[in-house]
Amino acid sequence: MAISAARRIAFDVLRRVASQNAYAADLLYAELERGIKKADASLATDLTLGVLRRQRLLDFLLQRFLERPCDRLDLEVLLALRLGLYQLRYLDRVPAHAAIDESVELVKRARKSSAAGMVNAVLRRAAADARISGDELQKLIPAGTAAEERLGILYSHPTWLVARWVSSFGTERTTALLEANNRPAPQTCAVLEEEASERIAESLRKSGLEVAPGRWLRGALQISGGNAGSSDAYRAGQINFQDEASQMVAHLVDARDSQAILDVCAAPGGKTVLLARGAGSHGIVMAADIHGHRLRIVQEQLRRMEIKNVRLVALDATRALPFSPGFDRVLVDAPCSGTGTLSRNPEIRWRLKPEDLEDAHLCQTAMLRNALGVAGKSGRVVYSTCSLEPEENEQVVAEAIAEAPEWRVAAGQPALAAHLREAATAEKFFAADGFLRTFPPDHGTDGFFAAVLARS
Repeated sequence: MAISAARRIAFDVLRRVASQNAYAADLLYAELERGIKKADASLATDLTLGVLRRQRLLDFLLQRFLERPCDRLDLEVLLALRLGLYQLRYLDRVPAHAAIDESVELVKRARKSSAAGMVNAVLRRAAADARISGDELQKLIPAGTAAEERLGILYSHPTWLVARWVSSFGTERTTALLEANNRPAPQTCAVLEEEASERIAESLRKSGLEVAPGRWLRGALQISGGNAGSSDAYRAGQINFQDEASQMVAHLVDARDSQAILDVCAAPGGKTVLLARGAGSHGIVMAADIHGHRLRIVQEQLRRMEIKNVRLVALDATRALPFSPGFDRVLVDAPCSGTGTLSRNPEIRWRLKPEDLEDAHLCQTAMLRNALGVAGKSGRVVYSTCSLEPEENEQVVAEAIAEAPEWRVAAGQPALAAHLREAATAEKFFAADGFLRTFPPDHGTDGFFAAVLARS
């Protein structure tokens, strides 16, 4: 039988994610730009990201019907089993025979025909209780299993990550975070001209999209029901895809007309665009990144949005920066673990290791230290990550300030309030320590951290 485009795309993307360390969202974007039908694009996205989000639980449920451990199966066989069980368990609109039969065909297509009979038998046995949940699902986990291990199985996260979150946030907030990470992330865009949000929303609706105001920001829109990348508003450079928390970080920089601004880790360019808008035609933004191919992505964004006041430069921000002190604003949106984006990038949870956080901390501290050195006397530096981990956030800021005691944490509320739908809600994002934090289950955004630093 023929394999649907959606299942073929999902299988191929999942195979590349597993074998090439690629990112599912990037691969899906490339695949779905090729004239794929709307229904197939939606199903392919659901299958790919859903399997990645539920991977551990799917393997746990499959293991009951397998003679060998899941991790000893050929990758293609395991992916076909995961895709089949995901459909049986989570997708009401997919008939069981389609989920099973096409999973068998996927194995044959991957030249693993010898496993086709096993895939068929396992999925038919799994189909009988695929929807098991609640107390029955709990009973399948051996008695005496540690609480963090149990949560890790039920919500498909690594046990070590669950354990550290329970230590930081408590069990109740951690459970809410795990649930949020397993829900689809909203598709949000930033409107370049904030005051034109209503007009651009109407243009997007005429393109067949469902549009709602952003939850927090005047210049944010939430989009569903289609591919906004093919809309007139996107092609005209009026919008850019960007989570609201990421937009908040750019607004914290408080870019103003005629300023000189340095964006130390600019790719893929969403924040750069907002900084350039704030600096105006008489200002300048230096957009830097270590990778030339990522700078080309920034360049494409700038060209589409007809932004002229940005200069691109390739550099390693962990080394001394090739600039004299004098920038009015510096943004260090540091590369990080990405634990605040596990709904959007679910594969991260399976790749990240505890030791990665310490390695990241060393690089991030070096970047912030170097950034402080090129800010002008009255300049401000914003440090941010899309991580929930203190090693990458509070500890980086504390270490950098300890080495440069003339710097302090400054208030970010006024800069953010100027862009919120309700200015008073700025306080929702700041605690007594002065840092901005967004928490996915609380704010409906990615999880971001940001600190505004100024000289005393």
